Amino acid sequence: MAFQKAVKGTALIGGGAIATVFGLSQFSDYRNKHGALVQVQAAEGAPARKDHLPTREQQILALQTSGEFDVLVIGGGATGCGCALDAATRGLKTALLERDDFSSGTSSRSTKLIHGGVRYLQKAIMKLDFEQYRMVKEALEERAHLLQSAPHLSAPLPIMLPIYKWWQLPYYWVGIKLYDLVAGSQCLKSSYVLTKSRALELFPMLRKDRLVGAIVYYDGARGARPDAALPTRCAAGTCSRVSVGSVGSVCGVRCRDVLTGKEFDVRAKCVINATGPFTDSVRKMDDQEVPNICQPSAGVHIVMPGYYSPDNMGLLDPATSDGRVIFFLPWEKMTIAGTTDSPTDVTSHPIPTEEDINFILSEVRNYLGADVEVRRGDVLAAWSGIRPLVTNPDSKDTQSLSRNHVVTVSDSGLITIAGGKWTTYRAMARDTIDAAIQEHNLKAGSCKTMGLQLEGAQDWSPTLYIRLVQDYGLESEVAQHLASTYGDKAFEVAKIAQVTGKRWPIVGKRLVSEFPYIEAEVVYGVKEYARTAVDIISRRTRLAFLNVQAAEEALPRIVDIMGKELNWCEQKKKEQLETAKTFLYYEMGYKVKTDQLTDRSEISLVPSDIERYKKRFRMFDKDKKGFITILDVQRVLESISVQMDENTLHEILNEVDLNKNGQVELNEFLQLMSAIQKGRVSGSRLAVLMKSAEENLRRREAIPVDRSGGGL
Repeated sequence: MAFQKAVKGTALIGGGAIATVFGLSQFSDYRNKHGALVQVQAAEGAPARKDHLPTREQQILALQTSGEFDVLVIGGGATGCGCALDAATRGLKTALLERDDFSSGTSSRSTKLIHGGVRYLQKAIMKLDFEQYRMVKEALEERAHLLQSAPHLSAPLPIMLPIYKWWQLPYYWVGIKLYDLVAGSQCLKSSYVLTKSRALELFPMLRKDRLVGAIVYYDGARGARPDAALPTRCAAGTCSRVSVGSVGSVCGVRCRDVLTGKEFDVRAKCVINATGPFTDSVRKMDDQEVPNICQPSAGVHIVMPGYYSPDNMGLLDPATSDGRVIFFLPWEKMTIAGTTDSPTDVTSHPIPTEEDINFILSEVRNYLGADVEVRRGDVLAAWSGIRPLVTNPDSKDTQSLSRNHVVTVSDSGLITIAGGKWTTYRAMARDTIDAAIQEHNLKAGSCKTMGLQLEGAQDWSPTLYIRLVQDYGLESEVAQHLASTYGDKAFEVAKIAQVTGKRWPIVGKRLVSEFPYIEAEVVYGVKEYARTAVDIISRRTRLAFLNVQAAEEALPRIVDIMGKELNWCEQKKKEQLETAKTFLYYEMGYKVKTDQLTDRSEISLVPSDIERYKKRFRMFDKDKKGFITILDVQRVLESISVQMDENTLHEILNEVDLNKNGQVELNEFLQLMSAIQKGRVSGSRLAVLMKSAEENLRRREAIPVDRSGGGL
């Protein structure tokens, strides 16, 4: 897929991630001598929608056969892809390499906010720090740009600061009003003060005692797809799962296709290091003696059921017990709670610990009313992300960490962009490409990304989902999900959705019943370069981030679909299944969730409760074996006319079969009920099933003969 000169001198390689995402629809397609898809800008910039992406194989071929690139970006997160987009729109011949999946690192593990940074403005004022002020100002400008460029993916979100001391009301009010003032004409909506009664009306879960009132301000919130949507269609020779082994700014890089093991060189005039937490490792490829500038900072997030927060109101705790900030936000009909800025020594994503989760839960309890029981068992997923804070190497005070981004140029010409945040990725990319053009004397125009729309935004409207329902027979919830995730590209997903065989919905088989993700999204994800089951459950859908058990339940079907699309053998499918389960277990909080109920769990029940639960257990264990099996459960269910397939029953019992011997013993059942009482476990299907069966049998026994219809 060689580069060709466009009529206006613009040359672009066929499309991995960003150009199409941002609505660079002014590219027409043709095939070069290798049969690879090449895009060339039309002379007058006339829009011509691109119907499909080149395959990964075509992208690999392009990297090897396209000659020397002007710009080669290492790193396929938000910043790296932003750099590739900026370079491509300026007419530079651009390539991008990512060693894992697009957005697999920091970019997919954020708090899902598009914000200027209220707390940074506070620090800027308190410390008279102009750099902090400038960062907030820039972030607020970029916030406005993101909300306008992707209305289907983002929207303003009101965020409440509950006030429990009278003196805090004027203090925070002044701070929030200054936040509005700094935003200027790009202020989303004006902040306002709420009385206690009005605050409880809007956020009924709040703790009522000592509540004085609340202040509400507006920031932006991102939906499920932006983390992956940004990188998966870049206006460049773009390829994931290509690792870089060595860097030479003059000649380019030596890289390796992770999937095939093949090594090859990619030549470029300028190499850009946009690798986030791995910034220093790439810098040391260029110069072993260069000092580290990256200081990783971890942020832990948990996801809880949606009933913990209103559908359209977030909450900010600006000063937790240890000085950090906690956000408590509605996200994908769930509630996400997360901390920021906890120093760490690791660059890979740390595993969320029980201590991290319990800290967040304790802070949540501080703000929710006593009538809302905050249960450990309600944590559906947990993850930790790394924010790469930096020390400016040009600063006299090398110990001070910068919240802003830093662009550095090495002696050999390697351009490094580090620091910053998701919201400001476009400005970071602009500054990086400006530096690259100046350092390497590249012939290019000015930045053109301001106002550029993301893919899906062009023909999107709030009522687009209605057309999906009417034209394809999708469920309303599924149609809304597709419209808000893919924008006007939702029709491409709907076109490949399978017929359900039901009266309604006509098409769109769900991966799991409680989430609107459908099987067609797996097929579409493969077209967008998803190559592992983890790619699908964590970035093409967000199942892993929303509910680890639901993600595990969907995995077999996801692997089957991907196996057909990618021609996997049975061994490969088995490997993918195990790798994805390991990912859920360690990186998404499944381990700390399952640790709440083990064969070592204590039984802390009063004698009356123990006797009550033993009686319930014996209703199933009629033979007094001391354990129950699938056959025992089936017998009881049949007696109350309830049908359940054997595979589902096996899954239900396996959740409580702590020693994995194929049966649930009395002690295991008591451990389960004790964990439920303590709030460590919730949503146990076996516990609910057994309680429901017990109540059903009691009602039947209580009906007198003369009212039961008689009998012989």
